[in-house]
Amino acid sequence: MKLTTSFFLFIFSFSSWISIGQTIISGKVTEANGTPILGANVYIDGTYDGTSSSENGEFIFETSEEGEHTLIVSFLSFENYTLKVNVSEMKNLTIKLREDVNSLDAVVISAGTFEASDNSKVSVLKPLDVVTTASALGDFVGALQTLPGTNTVAEDGRLFVRGGDANETQIFIDGIRVFTPYTPSTNNIPTRGRYSPFLFDGITFSTGGYSSEFGQALSSVLLLNTIDEPVQEKTDISIMTVGLGLGNTQKWKKTSLSVNASYINLAPYVALLPDRNNWEKPFEGASGETVFRRKFENGLLKVYAAFDMTNFALTQEDIDFSEGIRYGLKNYNLYSNASYSGTLSNNWKLFGGTSYTYANTKIKVIEDEINGLEKSAHFKLKLRKHFSSRFKLSFGAEQFFTDFDEDYKGENINANNGFQNNISGVFGEADIIFSKKLALKVGLRGEYSDLFEEFTLSPRASFAFKTGKNSQLSLAYGDFYQQPTSEVLKYTNDLIAQKTQHFIANYQYTANNRIFRAELYRKEYSNLVTYDTENPIFSSEFTSNGDGYAQGLDLFWRDNETIKNIDYWLSYSYLDTERKYQNFPTAATPNFANTHNLSVVAKYWIEDWKSQFGFTYQFASGRTYTNPNLEGFLQEKTKSYNSISLNWAYLINQQMILYASINNVLGFDNVNGYQYSRTLDNNGNFSRRALLPAADQFFFVGFFWTISDDGVENQLDNL
Repeated sequence: MKLTTSFFLFIFSFSSWISIGQTIISGKVTEANGTPILGANVYIDGTYDGTSSSENGEFIFETSEEGEHTLIVSFLSFENYTLKVNVSEMKNLTIKLREDVNSLDAVVISAGTFEASDNSKVSVLKPLDVVTTASALGDFVGALQTLPGTNTVAEDGRLFVRGGDANETQIFIDGIRVFTPYTPSTNNIPTRGRYSPFLFDGITFSTGGYSSEFGQALSSVLLLNTIDEPVQEKTDISIMTVGLGLGNTQKWKKTSLSVNASYINLAPYVALLPDRNNWEKPFEGASGETVFRRKFENGLLKVYAAFDMTNFALTQEDIDFSEGIRYGLKNYNLYSNASYSGTLSNNWKLFGGTSYTYANTKIKVIEDEINGLEKSAHFKLKLRKHFSSRFKLSFGAEQFFTDFDEDYKGENINANNGFQNNISGVFGEADIIFSKKLALKVGLRGEYSDLFEEFTLSPRASFAFKTGKNSQLSLAYGDFYQQPTSEVLKYTNDLIAQKTQHFIANYQYTANNRIFRAELYRKEYSNLVTYDTENPIFSSEFTSNGDGYAQGLDLFWRDNETIKNIDYWLSYSYLDTERKYQNFPTAATPNFANTHNLSVVAKYWIEDWKSQFGFTYQFASGRTYTNPNLEGFLQEKTKSYNSISLNWAYLINQQMILYASINNVLGFDNVNGYQYSRTLDNNGNFSRRALLPAADQFFFVGFFWTISDDGVENQLDNL
């Protein structure tokens, strides 16, 4: 009995001693609006002392720790809460957790932007779509022309965006400007982008309202990002009806090198399937690209270089020349850029890059010879810091250099024209994330032109609000400036920068592998270049008095969930635009603008056949043209454009693919416009001829073979 009493006295004394050394931690965890949070983890950092919040958000636990410690509260989709005080002060706490603005369901500013990246939160297009869209023929520009906001100008091949001409869209590789992104061509023969889609893993296409980081683009920017690190070593071999291609990737511990080369010659194709042109030298082109990558402890260096050569000669029909007009072209183009992105101390991120372009074009029209040489460079430096998950700041500076020289030799004239233009730019931008539902991006860009001795200032802002779990609204506004083209600047510098203002409202819904976008916009143009001759010439009177507007609605829907093995998208654009520029005597809808554009793209995988079938239908309402037999300017319209394209990719084995495509499979008789005679006929009218495509259809067959370490990867590696 005496032993038992002594034991209980010992236990009581020990428990009292323990209790004296314990501190009670207590409080309540809620959302910002006061709603209790059940199951939040509450603990003292570096210890096992902690608990979870109850149904009403309350928590209580004991600790033997003393002095200053850190209390941490965490819960999924909310930012961690930390409190560093003496444990004796951790009583009756009221803790309000803030939403994690970096979570997957957080708001994303998307007004005016289509992002095609395998790592993007919201992606409407994948890089692979460039080579599997039936109408694209492996050209990234062709794939983008199936998105809303683009106009169908079949005879040109470049990007015409929201009532802007092709010169209003600028292209960047790894954030650095590409000055000559397209292979040169001639009237009524569409051009192509110079660069292979297989070297890129990310595409961002902004149809307006883009970041203050990018300038010298009135309508849109296209950002191409090369692959940071290849997965493995491989060799790609391509045998096509139009030429050959060869690529190789080598990978080491911290470096990698990718090389692509191709040779295109249309002579065999034209001999088999003649078109409407009289070819003296069918199109011939050779190109090569390389990307070198080097990883450092805190950064990545990428060096990109591309060279291509183009050569062709033909005679084209002309209503005023019975024998036609002979046209010959030789072009040599070199583009290189180097960029470094890395992390500095205190969480600062650095990006620096430079590019150089050398483009030499020799043109012969009948007996006239034109030799143009453009040398351009771009230097850029940008710093960025995440001060918190809710505030990010970036700023930088860049310099553009252009040296253009042209020699013209004709029967009665020899002339040399050119210009040098240096543009200095500075920019700053802040991302302010108020919550998972509300975000704001504000920016300011300033540019100074040595040629015009002019400084411009461009404020820009984007706002996004999440309206539901899977939907959001975005608004954007911005001022945008761009210098006139070399076709004008080689004759005069007595001008000012052209300007647009963008106003954009965007709604986006994304869920279950489906995406819907609707976007309203208005663009207001001012300071557009005008001249009083048919084309810019030395004696033209140039002004900056042009203006105009473009407004419309873009709709986009993509779904790869509803129908098994079928991925499809629909895009529609309505455009209302007029402008007074170039030689326009009055404001009018330009001849590159379609009021209605519709694209339907579908891809169907058949497992038993190891095949993917692709379908693209494109419709565009008629474009304006001037009929000199009637009163008015650009007063008539061509008939609507229609085209159905099909493709088929067959997986011979996991690394061999047979690919075939045909554009305009039904042979629609499309008309690009009309050419009228300069003189009256016997009936007192100006006769005309229809400007038809060089060929109503285009056929392509290719064999693509990949040799890789894993024996699985192929050039269309989702097949």
